[in-house]
Amino acid sequence: MAPQILWCPYEHEPDYKPSIALYWRSAAEVGDVLATPPEPYEADYPGYVPEPCVLAPESITEFPGILDLGPELQQMLGNRSRWRVAAAELDGSHAEYPRDFYSTHLGNAPGWKVGGWPPWGRTDPDPRYCTVCEARMVPLLTIASWEWDGGDGHSWAPQEDQAAALADSHYAGQDPSRPTGVEVGSTDNMQIYVCPASPEHPHTGLIQ
Repeated sequence: MAPQILWCPYEHEPDYKPSIALYWRSAAEVGDVLATPPEPYEADYPGYVPEPCVLAPESITEFPGILDLGPELQQMLGNRSRWRVAAAELDGSHAEYPRDFYSTHLGNAPGWKVGGWPPWGRTDPDPRYCTVCEARMVPLLTIASWEWDGGDGHSWAPQEDQAAALADSHYAGQDPSRPTGVEVGSTDNMQIYVCPASPEHPHTGLIQ
């Protein structure tokens, strides 16, 4: 079974975010795929309607964001001698602040992703709990306004986009770090959480 996610390109009360519908389907049950998917006749603003683009999913290794780590681990990451013991190289811009190196290059990959660590930012980590069984919910999908951050954050850009990321260039009028054209809130992320105990239990969403 795989999830199919639909959203309405309007901000709905009380959270003022797009309304999400989640369906679990079997690939064997999918019939003919439309050559031209239907488009909404209007939307709150263009950032809620994705631009046609080609997906090239890849598996990556990311570590928890700095806010998901306990105080002891955060302190260890700020200790430069710990990095030297691990034979890790800190560039000049992060030599004085190794925690920033972790946050920028290792912890919590930006961009659209299935699963992974949640991109906290506007608030401290705020666990979601299932309204049916009270199990702690897990991230299913992150819908991001950017595939990678500016500045040093381009380290998360795919190899084929590294040159464009470094040059901060656009091609065909499109920002390479925003191939979908989606902008959630004020360049935020929308996370969809599901219950690990049962796909039948209600999902929930959070904008960060």
